[in-house]
Amino acid sequence: MSLAAPVARTARPPHRPRKVAPRYLLSCACSLLGNSVAGVILPLVLLATTGDALAAGTLALICAVPQFLIGLIGGALTDRFNRRNVSIVSDILSAASVALLPIVDMIWGLSFGWFVALGLLGAIGDIPGMTARDSLVPAVCERDNHSLQKFMGLTQSLDSLVVIVGPALAAFLMGFVGSVNALWFTAAMSLAAALVTLTLPRSLGAVHGAAADASATAPASSQPPRGLVSGAWHALRDGVRVLFASDTLLRSSMFISFGVVMVMGSLQGLVLPVHFTAAQTPELLGYVLSAMSAGMLASSLGYAAMAHKLRRRTWYVLSLAGMASGILGLGLLPAFPLLIASALVLGLSAGPISALLGFFIFDRIPAENRGSALGTQNSLTLAAAPVAVFATSLAVEGLGVSAAALGLAGCWMLITLWALNSHSLKYLDEEKAHPDPIPFAPEAERA
Repeated sequence: MSLAAPVARTARPPHRPRKVAPRYLLSCACSLLGNSVAGVILPLVLLATTGDALAAGTLALICAVPQFLIGLIGGALTDRFNRRNVSIVSDILSAASVALLPIVDMIWGLSFGWFVALGLLGAIGDIPGMTARDSLVPAVCERDNHSLQKFMGLTQSLDSLVVIVGPALAAFLMGFVGSVNALWFTAAMSLAAALVTLTLPRSLGAVHGAAADASATAPASSQPPRGLVSGAWHALRDGVRVLFASDTLLRSSMFISFGVVMVMGSLQGLVLPVHFTAAQTPELLGYVLSAMSAGMLASSLGYAAMAHKLRRRTWYVLSLAGMASGILGLGLLPAFPLLIASALVLGLSAGPISALLGFFIFDRIPAENRGSALGTQNSLTLAAAPVAVFATSLAVEGLGVSAAALGLAGCWMLITLWALNSHSLKYLDEEKAHPDPIPFAPEAERA
């Protein structure tokens, strides 16, 4: 009797961890799409409920300060707790705040007070969630071995795509199920974002460094509710130091980002709507904004694919020059075809610099301060946009829409000249010109 020769076992291939970037981007897409749809529907529902166009501005003013504080608290949370978990909880709160609108409408009927209350609840979810999700970007790139510079181009492309799809989807939903019921879609997207984020490994959102050690070693009794307010103050202080005091490149990037938000936000949110309303062609506004978003999508995809084909400084100069020409074209308020062309040029030019500025911000912020710095950035951005729109509204009221548009174009020309000649932004490709910033340690460690 013969024994059969033993069959050699095939060695198992080494375990490869699953990619997290696709799931991270899917979560971002769900959240962004829900917010984009809600951004179109909510003002219309508010106007239909109150019958007062001033109500939207009043609601923004009422919510501005709480949103600013919530953004700071969100920064403190993301430096104290697991960022993946903060993102999940925030998306669930966002879903609940939006779902309550149609529920309240069915039971009691919506009123201005309900919009204020549920708007604040939504801010508690949206703003910390945005900070936590942003804080995960470097960890996602490191885990999947992605280039942060290219990944920022990809996320910018996703933002542009959602801006194109969201308003069209909102119009379809409002026509199919009605404005209030269409908000169920936004709630479903926020919940979907939470569920997708739940599939990401918990280690992805782990907080490392001094903040984590302090949170882990401190007993529960030493963290009363007022500790979170104190944490928000420290987050603001450390966030401002990181963004504006520790790194000249980071500080310059922040100033340009604020300029983009304030000038483009005023153009899109006030000047162009007033112009088209005065011309009794409000429907044309959508075409101009769609042309801008389509341009940003195309340029962001091109930048993501060819980011390393050109020097960073080259991308930077070309993008700034193109944006200047596009904003000048919009500021002149020419005939509609030229407005479309100017919006397209602006979008094609804005994609690369938006990705570049995002890359500088994520790349330069130390991991230990990422939550506080991004929370501070989001809070300051939320404050800067309405301030700029309010100032522009005063100019429109006092000088007219044409003068206000030219004023915004002139402001952008000044920003462009400064940005092109700023010493810290002339050597973007030389690593030695920008040494890594030193993280800010907590007070206990500094003492």
